[in-house]
Amino acid sequence: MSEKRVHLSKTEPAAYQALDAFARTVGEICAANGIDDRLKEIVMIHSSQLNGCSFCTRLHVDRALKAGLDTDTLMQIATWRESDVFSDREEAALELAEAFTFIAEDGISDEVYDRVGGVFTEKEYAALSWACVSINAFNRVVIAGRYPVPPRQAQEQAQPQPPTEAHTQPQAQA
Repeated sequence: MSEKRVHLSKTEPAAYQALDAFARTVGEICAANGIDDRLKEIVMIHSSQLNGCSFCTRLHVDRALKAGLDTDTLMQIATWRESDVFSDREEAALELAEAFTFIAEDGISDEVYDRVGGVFTEKEYAALSWACVSINAFNRVVIAGRYPVPPRQAQEQAQPQPPTEAHTQPQAQA
């Protein structure tokens, strides 16, 4: 994309830094409440896929690989309802991710709330909910700024380097 866009993270870094700090806090809440990195990354990837955020999808696929997800499982996230590779917890988390991503359509329906609540404790539900809020916020910032996702070199594809921040800021386009 040759079009120049305002990068909110560069133009108003204080707000972006606050969002980044929020994401770190959410990560701590997830860890403290029994949501492991595998489950958290599945939620982050699916929300990003649903929103059409390729920047965040790539970032979280890299993190998922680091957390031990295999490529077959990663490839099944978009079609999880037709797949048998996910546990009940993972399926419930994917359903919650969809409800949060499309919250303007139906809110969190009683059916979704009851299903997810039947699988997770209150603390786990809250942690996953905050993870959904966090990734959806990042997706909106990144999509609005059209953050670039350039092709990778063959070496990088074999050994992805995880970012050091909750979400790494892309370079501003010229």
